[in-house]
Amino acid sequence: MSDRTVVQTPADADLAPDEQPPGGAAAGTTEEQTNAEEPARPVRPLWQRWVALILFVAVMGTIFVNMGDWQLRRLHQRRAANAVVIANENRPVVPFQQIFTAPIGKANEWKPVSATGTFDAAHQYIVRYRDNGGANGYEVVTPLIPSDGSMAVLVDRGFIATDNSSAIPTTAPPPPSGQVTLTGRVRRSEAGNRAAITPVDNQMRLVNAYAIATTLPYPVRDGYIDQLQVTPAQTGGFQVKVLPELSDGPHFWYAVQWFMFTGIGIAGVVVFIRGDLRERRAAREGVPPTPQGQRRRRRR
Repeated sequence: MSDRTVVQTPADADLAPDEQPPGGAAAGTTEEQTNAEEPARPVRPLWQRWVALILFVAVMGTIFVNMGDWQLRRLHQRRAANAVVIANENRPVVPFQQIFTAPIGKANEWKPVSATGTFDAAHQYIVRYRDNGGANGYEVVTPLIPSDGSMAVLVDRGFIATDNSSAIPTTAPPPPSGQVTLTGRVRRSEAGNRAAITPVDNQMRLVNAYAIATTLPYPVRDGYIDQLQVTPAQTGGFQVKVLPELSDGPHFWYAVQWFMFTGIGIAGVVVFIRGDLRERRAAREGVPPTPQGQRRRRRR
């Protein structure tokens, strides 16, 4: 028989043998001893990554806000352009000489005008990669020599649709011969890089009166006329060019999305910092940053 004496505490004596925790009374305190003896996690300095995160979000937020502002500016520009179309499209028709006296500005665009003269069939231009109400094709620009002998004006005679497999022709349909009378809308010269506006083999992508004038033996006025009707009628499958869509477009909702991205970034910083603070508190109190540890800390 061993000389060791087991001292039973009163709390242990109240338990039946089958209710004793495995390993005796000492085993019942294993979890508490482990928690008490578990060393607290080292508290890491957090401000460095907080600063890095805040700087990153600040930079991205600035970009997002600027993108949102840019979309709002585009929205304002589109509304201003729509207002010009609405204000000018139904004005009385006037001779084009009354408006084409100076470089065409935004205020005069889309005003209806009339012109009488003779088309210069020897100098026609094909404008490639154009769109008209969702259809793809090209346009034909022909100078008109006014009957009064004044400076010539460019006339966009209309749009010709092509399918995706069709090649743009090298020659344009001929204009009506002799004297013609037409009505149309005032348009500004289109701006672009030199490759887009300069005619090459009488073809270009944008209609720019200054660039076209360099290929003509006579001067032309700035801007051009979008032809609506002509007498006598022309042939060649021309379609009248439609007015631009008078809507706000997607700019407002694009701006909202950019501003939302900014808000999400700020909220993410707050959530991240709060998580770091929660972990540091748990480390100081010796409570594991787990759901069980958090519940145990709340019970205390």
